[in-house]
Amino acid sequence: MNGFGRILASQDIWYVLLALVIAAVVSCAATPLVKVLSVKVGAVDVPKDARRMHDHPIPRMGGLAIFFGFVAAMLLMVQLDTAKKGMLLGAVIIVVLGIFDDIYALPAKPKFLVQIAAALIAVMAGNRIEVLSNPNIFSENPVWQLGVLSIPITVIWIVAITNAVNLIDGLDGLACGVSTISAATMLVIALLVREMDSEMDVAVMMAALAGACIGFLPYNFNPAKIFMGDTGATFLGFVMATVSVNGMFKQYTIISFVVPFLMLGLPIFDVCFAVVRRLSHGQNPMKPDRGHVHHRLIDMGFSQKQAVGVLYVISAILGLSAVVLTAGGAEKAMIFLLAMAAAAVIAWKVFLAGPAQERPSELDAPNEAQPPEEEGEDDHG
Repeated sequence: MNGFGRILASQDIWYVLLALVIAAVVSCAATPLVKVLSVKVGAVDVPKDARRMHDHPIPRMGGLAIFFGFVAAMLLMVQLDTAKKGMLLGAVIIVVLGIFDDIYALPAKPKFLVQIAAALIAVMAGNRIEVLSNPNIFSENPVWQLGVLSIPITVIWIVAITNAVNLIDGLDGLACGVSTISAATMLVIALLVREMDSEMDVAVMMAALAGACIGFLPYNFNPAKIFMGDTGATFLGFVMATVSVNGMFKQYTIISFVVPFLMLGLPIFDVCFAVVRRLSHGQNPMKPDRGHVHHRLIDMGFSQKQAVGVLYVISAILGLSAVVLTAGGAEKAMIFLLAMAAAAVIAWKVFLAGPAQERPSELDAPNEAQPPEEEGEDDHG
């Protein structure tokens, strides 16, 4: 029986599905309440610059509902050890920071320092990358022991992914949907490679995170009724980065080096591209701009729904490649990735490129006041 057959035949899958359902129900039920609270406390996104896509004020603290769904499932379905308690404490700090940012639009540097502090709490509780697989397959040493470097490397990883997810939060449903795909990928991989209780815990935690996102998405799809704001985007990035430390990086194979970057490939690429782009133009890498991947798709003539759909497909291809790499080895994963890339190019040429070129851009359409929007990037694009 192959890996997927073992998953379907296992009772663990029902435990995982229960965590997903609990998180989805709590998140969905909490979102209308959070929407009302957002308006009362002033956490409302008012279109005020060229990066925003909406033309009317929208509540933006919806990530609080995602947090409630995730925590409810965690408390009910996962036994909390020191590492998980550290992760939850760090996540609470990130959520509180996000709430204040969604209300008051905090400066970038203080937020960055608080994110480092939250990451340090999680790392000191035991969530750290202690070894890395050696990407040099010809080396006699299969792993790198990080020693004292494990602390700064893990902090950098957590803070980077926290902000990477926040950076792609610029279209209705984009960051939440991409996070759902990434969490589902991590969930499947944890089930495929599970040998210890810790890997089952990773599967349950990712089921809880995916479920919390799924419960929120109906309110966040275009046209969005509520944004998840920094409260949600940074929380999702923080949790996925921290859980990946306990899941993917613990494997003593080459996949532990590659899989996390495939799972989170879209936000990682976008943040790297943003930093390189801004530095090459002599700009502050923390300065917001309108050059992200989703902005470029909009400028090419795609609607919000089309642009989000394209990025969902890219995330799904990367996620499936990570699963194939885990289950079938590097050769099959490479073949799959190349085949999907070729299919994506063909689909682009046949179905997307033509209509996009013929259709006038939303930004150029007369009599439509729709200034572009970047819902998660108020101060630190």
